[in-house]
Amino acid sequence: MPVDRVHAARAVADEVGVDVLVVTPGSDLRYLTGYHAHAMERLTALAVPRRGEPLLVVPRLEAPMVDASPAGALGLEVLAWDETDDPFARLAEAVTARLGAAPTRVAVGNRTWAEHALGIQRALPGATLELGSPVVDRLRMVKTPAEVTELALAGAAIDRVHARMGEWLRVGRTEAEVGADIAAAILAEGHVAVDFTIVGSGPNGASPHHELSDRVVQAGDVVVVDIGGETATGYRSDCTRTYLVGGVAARSLREWYTVLQRAQAAAVAAVRPGVTCAQVDAVARQVITDAGWGEYFIHRTGHGIGLDSHEAPYIVEGNDLPLEPGMAFSVEPGIYLPGRYGARIEDIVVCTDDGVRNLNEGTRELVELPG
Repeated sequence: MPVDRVHAARAVADEVGVDVLVVTPGSDLRYLTGYHAHAMERLTALAVPRRGEPLLVVPRLEAPMVDASPAGALGLEVLAWDETDDPFARLAEAVTARLGAAPTRVAVGNRTWAEHALGIQRALPGATLELGSPVVDRLRMVKTPAEVTELALAGAAIDRVHARMGEWLRVGRTEAEVGADIAAAILAEGHVAVDFTIVGSGPNGASPHHELSDRVVQAGDVVVVDIGGETATGYRSDCTRTYLVGGVAARSLREWYTVLQRAQAAAVAAVRPGVTCAQVDAVARQVITDAGWGEYFIHRTGHGIGLDSHEAPYIVEGNDLPLEPGMAFSVEPGIYLPGRYGARIEDIVVCTDDGVRNLNEGTRELVELPG
């Protein structure tokens, strides 16, 4: 983990006029330093002033963990604080010394705990707090080749789970039972943690973020299976396929599902440098709308993915950010008919120099499984 990412964050902070970026435990800290810290009431924070060297503020009892992590090789100053210290005051003093004056614009990570953000504000009463995403997202949105490799490995692992769905998804089993088997397979196929298992059978498939329930899968059910996990390096998978269990798809269902296939394929094909996030969303939405199902496509077309399952860029109307090579995100249009069923097709793709690379394989057909 080179220190280049921390220095790049400093350069972006300076460019946008942020005096100091403060990042607490979470994916931003892991991205910038390699330190996968535990979030708790004690303050751990990377402070990156626009001038001067960055520093890590950590509880003294955790300083050995910093040294043992990739962050230990970065050469960052580690300011270890004791239990009777005020860590926020220590951070404020160190940053002020580097800048030569108290900062007036302080950017904190988007998912910083409120007690930490308010502690920073109390220690720097003359400063305005703002979100750190304009700084950190600039870096995280564009993946390096090594990061794309990690996402591809995660994608291949989750593809192997979908390929085994016939082992678990059967008539007479509950969504919860199927979900438990899927979760075990996510770990067995190469992940270290399960992020989510959505098994939406029958009418539950019309709820895009349905939780597992005790509903029993019935013959002829359309089932939406959206699953993802975390690999050992922190990179994530996320893939959705739709299944028909113990039945044969009626012609009307096949026609409806074909519209979804065309929308997803068209949106993937639209990905290339310079095309905006909103334009990719519009491509998928237009296909579904033209077929008369537009009101049932109720969410954005996609989200970025990396060390978080959901991160920038977001593939949604109104986001005029142009795509760049290395941006990785989902393409996942869906159609949801309340009280009946739903369907979604989701792949993770990467914008390349001349188009798009799909990181998920496997059929995007409506998969028919025996009962």
